[in-house]
Amino acid sequence: MQRVWLTNSALRRLCHLSSALGIKTPVPYLERHPVAASTLLHSCRQSSTMSYSAVERGSPNTLDYRIYFSGPTGFISPFHDIPLYANAEKTVLNMVVEIPRWTNHKMEISREDSLNPIKQDVKKGKLRFVKNFFPHHGYIWNYGALPQTWEDPSHEDPETKTKGDQDPLDVCEIGQKVHKRGAVIQVKVLGVMCLIDEGETDWKIIGIDVNDPLAKDVSDIEDVDKHMPGLLRATNEWFRYYKVPDGKPENKFAFDGKARNKDQALRVVNESYGFWQNLISGKADNAGISRNNTTIEGPFKKSQAEANEVVEKSAPLGAEAALPEDVNRSYYILH
Repeated sequence: MQRVWLTNSALRRLCHLSSALGIKTPVPYLERHPVAASTLLHSCRQSSTMSYSAVERGSPNTLDYRIYFSGPTGFISPFHDIPLYANAEKTVLNMVVEIPRWTNHKMEISREDSLNPIKQDVKKGKLRFVKNFFPHHGYIWNYGALPQTWEDPSHEDPETKTKGDQDPLDVCEIGQKVHKRGAVIQVKVLGVMCLIDEGETDWKIIGIDVNDPLAKDVSDIEDVDKHMPGLLRATNEWFRYYKVPDGKPENKFAFDGKARNKDQALRVVNESYGFWQNLISGKADNAGISRNNTTIEGPFKKSQAEANEVVEKSAPLGAEAALPEDVNRSYYILH
């Protein structure tokens, strides 16, 4: 277990700062729970307006690397505990950033692990990195997920005639800022594309950070072409070809690859929220998905002591491992 040694004065300052954040945590608790102390230290370095913090464990670029999440009351699941809707009007959504723009790591919220940390996808025992195909490098947007959504594998969409892929809804955030891995940001929905990935429905929500300078000018999908010409075409191209350098065929789309408007996107979001409600209540088969959480009353709610134990059992934060030599290689596959 990783130890965090704090002087008495540091503990007093930590408790003062945590109180300012609305977290009532006595010194004896921090002395008994070093991971919690580390989490609060990280939180206190953030603005008091921040609701969530990312807690790294393990060594980046290795199989044991994880990003856990903490909120005002302790550790949480980014899948289940972060609300989907960020305002009462349900016009702004929370997004969990899994992959910053221009990076190659195939990071994702783990469906199976308790508390659903972000980890890197693995294929045949090796960490997955998306290939660069010219002129693109890595992911061309901030990529992540909408919490409290789920693509139900038992539901066949009446338009696509395919079933869900069991993941939270994916989001492409198209603003200009490169967000950090594990950031929780607020986005407004602009539209949606639908990838048919190995026979499964894989919706791609198009959204923009509400704090982006262009956010006031874009309210629906046609505004994207007006203010960001070429981005939707590049998005289609990226999803169509990104697996080709790995020897796989081109991906297919519903709706001829065209992006649908905001109303269609919100229909998908609200429907997926309903599917998640069935999942977390136990009405739907979990299919191996961890429903453990710390804020939702029901059979899957865990105490903070249990949540701390999950994090403490993970590998301590270590040095970043070297990247594979071919991560920056470009593939020329477009004709």
